[in-house]
Amino acid sequence: MKKAINTAAGALAAAGFAALAAAPAQAEVAIIVSAHSSQAPQVAQVCQAFLGKVKSPTPINLNEKNPLRDEFFAKACRKDPVQVQAMWGKLIFTGTGTPPAEVDSAAAMKKAVAADPNAVGYIDKKDLDASVKVVATAN
Repeated sequence: MKKAINTAAGALAAAGFAALAAAPAQAEVAIIVSAHSSQAPQVAQVCQAFLGKVKSPTPINLNEKNPLRDEFFAKACRKDPVQVQAMWGKLIFTGTGTPPAEVDSAAAMKKAVAADPNAVGYIDKKDLDASVKVVATAN
């Protein structure tokens, strides 16, 4: 009986470890600007831009289908997708804001940010290259 309990406990522990190993890793979100930019906005200023509270820097967002978008808002701005959508809904309804331009991928984000010295965006740190520079990370 004792051996059966130990075997069952071992199987449960192995299943738990397997589930943890299969879980997707959280990204390390890098807030980026053009490699040629002289700006280095703070995370708070970046969030204000992405939430329509300031006009500069110019935010570039990943599309809603990209899971890094929700991760960026959660980690950097402490907002969930519903809160972000509600804030933008109000700004659009009152005519006081225009949502950030959107891109579909990390490659498109790097290209857009690298081309505009006033732009700010975010990508997974593993996708960095010399075309952009990191001004902050959100974890």
